[in-house]
Amino acid sequence: MNSDTATRYGSRVLRHGRSRAARAYQARSLRVKAGGMNLLAMATQHTADATRGPMADVTAVLDLRRLVGRWSLRAAGHTGRFTFFVADMFRGLGEWRTYLPRTFEQAIAIGYGSLFIVLLIAGFAGGVTALQTGYQFTGAYPLYIAGGVISESVVLELGPVLTALILAGRIGARYAAELGTMRVTEQIDALESLGRSPMSHLILPRCIAGIITIPALVMFANLIGFLVGWFAAKQSLGISNADFEYGARYFFKSFDLWYSAIKAFAFAGAVTVIPCYIGFNTQQGAEGVGKATTQAVVAASVVVLLLDLVLAQVLLT
Repeated sequence: MNSDTATRYGSRVLRHGRSRAARAYQARSLRVKAGGMNLLAMATQHTADATRGPMADVTAVLDLRRLVGRWSLRAAGHTGRFTFFVADMFRGLGEWRTYLPRTFEQAIAIGYGSLFIVLLIAGFAGGVTALQTGYQFTGAYPLYIAGGVISESVVLELGPVLTALILAGRIGARYAAELGTMRVTEQIDALESLGRSPMSHLILPRCIAGIITIPALVMFANLIGFLVGWFAAKQSLGISNADFEYGARYFFKSFDLWYSAIKAFAFAGAVTVIPCYIGFNTQQGAEGVGKATTQAVVAASVVVLLLDLVLAQVLLT
């Protein structure tokens, strides 16, 4: 092949691409390579399937241990921080000139703002208790028993627990949101940089106001629940005032009011201190404030129910 022929052949290859044989060889090479990759993937999958049984069990056990360890460390951390939080609260009690005026403001906001919803729920609870008592005991027991069942149910259980759960949603969410917003916007940090204690300025007024006001709300709830239950029993059961009063007096014990007051003070501490702690330790901006608010309501409600069980076991047995 002379130079002119080679030149013409090269220009023809450049214009028309590779020959048909070269293109076929390249296609076969690609198919062989793809087949090898498929064989490698199949072998790897077979190996994984062969080792998946025992390794899956080991991985599940390790994941469970990690989960338990992570939750244990988190619980221990919260326990330590909460202990120091309560200790700082007690250390701040000496600064009464700082927190006392703010305590009255918070008490008015809690008592006056929550009175209507507390009395409304207590009234409904007393009425429903009277109707269910009539449904259960009509024709089987004397009617005066309804007076004892309604009064004891409202005073011992419904009044304190329902009031605490309502205030856990209303007051607890408010406290957590307020303190969480102050934390993420660095207002608490600014207060500390000025040499002021956040406990005496922010935490103690809210907690003391709740511990003072919530037991009073519980007593009002007991009274309204009892009166509405009395009225509902007269309308649904046809019970006379004398029979209802006799039943209420027959089953009533003076310790019942003390028990209701003890539960009210315990629930007040849970409803105020726990949301303040969660809001005070809020992180991660606006999203953290939302999470802290939800956690405060859930945690306070769970602790209220747990205290209800513990106090009933300790004081009524």
